[in-house]
Amino acid sequence: MTREKDDATEKLAVARKLFAGPCDFVWGTGDIESLPPQSLPEIAFVGRSNVGKSSLINALTNRKTLARVSHTPGRTREINFFKLGERLMLADLPGYGYAKASKAMAAEWQRLIFAYLRGRASLRRVLLLIDARRGVLDLDRDVMRLLDEAAVSFALVLTKSDKLTPGELAATLAVVGDEARRHTAAFPEISATSALRGVGLDPLKEQLAALAEH
Repeated sequence: MTREKDDATEKLAVARKLFAGPCDFVWGTGDIESLPPQSLPEIAFVGRSNVGKSSLINALTNRKTLARVSHTPGRTREINFFKLGERLMLADLPGYGYAKASKAMAAEWQRLIFAYLRGRASLRRVLLLIDARRGVLDLDRDVMRLLDEAAVSFALVLTKSDKLTPGELAATLAVVGDEARRHTAAFPEISATSALRGVGLDPLKEQLAALAEH
């Protein structure tokens, strides 16, 4: 038991050190033909508009403005890449499902997102962010099916979990867990996070730090 506890403590320390290290913006593009070279394992942050992708990246890296946070849904229109400690590349993708975007613009964003997810060989895991207050929606299921077909590992991450009571959160985790089990590419662990409160960040750091080792 002591050995297991020591190993767990060491893994957490390694993960915290990685995410406390240098993290810099290196590339931004809205064109699938001009993505950065594939040199490091990549982690993509994907989800509906205003689900909290940029806020989660900032919270994980303990920064306030690394990824631009907008209170206006649909503002992010590019894939933005951040290099973490020369070991991981974090990709912040445009949000999908913004109702007020024109149909043409929304379709273009979706083409960009899907083309990236389908064809990026360096992509090690997709974090599919789900607003804990709303649960899994049909557009989220579309992304899950795409990732199943492309055999790209994805993990479901609940955001804004501090907005729920403990009982509500437990019920939501159960429902989201059932959804994940229907998908072949889903990582078994569901993360419940709050960027505002710093909840659930350490287990997610460990999950991602493990991917930097491969």
